[in-house]
Amino acid sequence: MTLPTGSGEVEAVLFDLDDVLVPFHTPGAWQWAWKPQGPILGERRVGAAIRRALKAWDRRRWEGLTGRAPPADLEALHQHLTETLWAIAGHPLPDEETQAVVRRVLKPAHEIERYPDVPPLLERLRAAGIRPWVATPLPIESARWLLHRAGLPEAMVGVAGDPPGPVVPDRRAFRVAADQLGLKPERIAYVGDLFWSDVRAAARAGHPAVLLDRRDAWPKVQSGRILSLDGFESALAAGGTSGADDPEHDA
Repeated sequence: MTLPTGSGEVEAVLFDLDDVLVPFHTPGAWQWAWKPQGPILGERRVGAAIRRALKAWDRRRWEGLTGRAPPADLEALHQHLTETLWAIAGHPLPDEETQAVVRRVLKPAHEIERYPDVPPLLERLRAAGIRPWVATPLPIESARWLLHRAGLPEAMVGVAGDPPGPVVPDRRAFRVAADQLGLKPERIAYVGDLFWSDVRAAARAGHPAVLLDRRDAWPKVQSGRILSLDGFESALAAGGTSGADDPEHDA
């Protein structure tokens, strides 16, 4: 079976993982990873630091995709998580402490948060015969662990950030996912939470794409933008994102 898009139909949905299917950059997650015994971190300040860090990560991945910087690999991911932690802390932390926190972020042992809109969408896709799949820059062990902790099928992970394979947003990584699914890119919808390095990159690779903007961080994007997965099918049917420019980025 298929789902309608603005220009055809899709037979599978390719999801980014962190902050799409599983909460990842949340004040609660960073609280547990860095200060599990307290003191309680200020949620507003931590949230602001996370938003800035994610904008910078989106820019870094896009620059790697467009040749203005080396591709964003696992080392770049670790640097992003390090910079996020230091922004939350307000200053650099010792290397040993930093690395321990990053490890806990990538493989949390606490009871992680869950998005209530994820299981209903996966059930709707299952009922329609649409296959859900995951492409993530996270290491495959972390990706499977996060899905497991969230009560979601670990088998959904198709493309992860482990070498030597290509890492999303590299066009080759999207091609690997399409090969795994045995479908052409235009038959695979994509859902991501970052505008340039998720949605624009997927669209460049030929996928109808939807921006899941849970943080309301991309208000300038006029089409294909949803605040909850409850609106996924409607956004896809309307044609997905048009790739409208965001003034904070230089495409």
